[in-house]
Amino acid sequence: MLLWLIAAIPAAADDTLRIGSKRFTESYILGELLAQAAAPHVRTEHKQGLGNTAIVLAALKAGEIDVYPEYTGTIALEILKHPQVPELAQMRRELAALGLGIDVPLGFNNTYALAVRGGTAGARTVGDLARQGGYRFGLSHEFIGRADGWPGLARRYGLTQPPRGLDHGIAYEALQQRQVDVIDIYSTDAKIRQYGLHVLEDDRGYFPRYDAVLLYRLDAAQRFPAAWQALRRLQGRIPAGDMIAMNAAAEIDGKDFASIARAWLAVHPVAQGGAVSALPAGTARATAGGPDAALTAALPLAAKPEVASATAPPLVAKPDVAPATARARDAAASRPALAERLFADDFWPLTRQHVTLVVLSVALACLFGIPLGVLAAYVPAVRQPVMALAGVLQTIPSLALLAMLIPLMGSIGTGPALVALVVYALLPIVRNTCTGLAQVPDGLKLAAQALGLRAGQRLRHVELPLAMPVLLAGVKTAAVMSVGTATIAALIGAGGYGERITTGLALNDQTLLLAGAIPAAALALLVQGAFEVLEKLSRKQM
Repeated sequence: MLLWLIAAIPAAADDTLRIGSKRFTESYILGELLAQAAAPHVRTEHKQGLGNTAIVLAALKAGEIDVYPEYTGTIALEILKHPQVPELAQMRRELAALGLGIDVPLGFNNTYALAVRGGTAGARTVGDLARQGGYRFGLSHEFIGRADGWPGLARRYGLTQPPRGLDHGIAYEALQQRQVDVIDIYSTDAKIRQYGLHVLEDDRGYFPRYDAVLLYRLDAAQRFPAAWQALRRLQGRIPAGDMIAMNAAAEIDGKDFASIARAWLAVHPVAQGGAVSALPAGTARATAGGPDAALTAALPLAAKPEVASATAPPLVAKPDVAPATARARDAAASRPALAERLFADDFWPLTRQHVTLVVLSVALACLFGIPLGVLAAYVPAVRQPVMALAGVLQTIPSLALLAMLIPLMGSIGTGPALVALVVYALLPIVRNTCTGLAQVPDGLKLAAQALGLRAGQRLRHVELPLAMPVLLAGVKTAAVMSVGTATIAALIGAGGYGERITTGLALNDQTLLLAGAIPAAALALLVQGAFEVLEKLSRKQM
């Protein structure tokens, strides 16, 4: 019933091209590039920072987004579950069975790699890490869990060290502060040079190519033909140098994703009739063979990971670390102050979204939790099962719950976020309702029965009013918890203060993190204070 009620929330308009992105800098920027390139031809919506691959892929399959930037290695190994990158034609066939397609190679390869601090003695290759031992690994959570990440890498190289999970945005700081010795990086990360890191050679050829492409719903090209042609003009237009520069503009210079995309498109317009340029040599000849030939030509080594690994030169940070660090210091000094970030233009929209999520989730949790608490109080046989169920639901990890809810509900955004928040708010409401009713003195119950009050009348007029202080304490706990938990809603495009927090994590921007965390903490204190006033009023009326 809860799923049915929340599924009734209106879905996004069918005339909108919905573009998704993952929760890291490059994906945010590419999502903005796609949205702005298509904007002259169709209404666009960028649902940014949709968590990891599992969440954004579920959103794509459910039709909540139409396209998002992805990488060939991720598609082959993580989505299609191949042990190595297969032929492009095979990937197309397997994706088509899911209603999806792969197209528009953007022009750069952003492969995974491992990096250590510059000057680390004896570590030049990944194999050195296994031979020498003693290194502390700080790896992103997604890399630890991906089939093409840590599990396969550890098997290939015989790495036995247990990795420590870190958000990708803060891994560089942890490495610099010597809290870890090895981190996973993307080869187009701007911070490689900023921190003077040494990128270890993949001497056993584990990592395939991760050429940036568009993963899309097959019906999107038919529904938005003009916009799709505009996106196709991005093919081969973004070399690795441009992508590194755009990442640096966000992570080092502190520029926002929309302005970075706008500046790049101003120099590289994709207006109607613009030619597709900067493709690898031979692409024009290959195009005559059809779309597969064109894409294969633009991704010359996509189907040959062993060749890519063998021929790709090791990445080593350039020696100009001091200028890069000075640039970072200058950019940090020029970034907006906390007060300016705190009350930026998005403050009230985010506040409205966050408050709406909290109010609706707590109201729905009361709608279901109070009757369950009454049932548990009146029927001892079901008390333990009800409490156990509410307790188990609260222990489900938030990302896992969201990943399950998206395909189940067929949507992202407010609907799944509300279901998750209701699940986490149930336990204190159910428990306190049951406890409050159990604490009503038996003498008062007998007196009400002697007055001829029926069971329902006794519950409404005697027992619930007496249990109200305890019940309100449970609702207060649920509400305060929901204020904090609602920040996860940003991972699936439901907005709220979590948008600032997730973006701040991706950019390692402490000011932006605080601009999201401080309002959330203030709202939690405000909610707690309001409920304490209600509790005092309820006691006075007793």
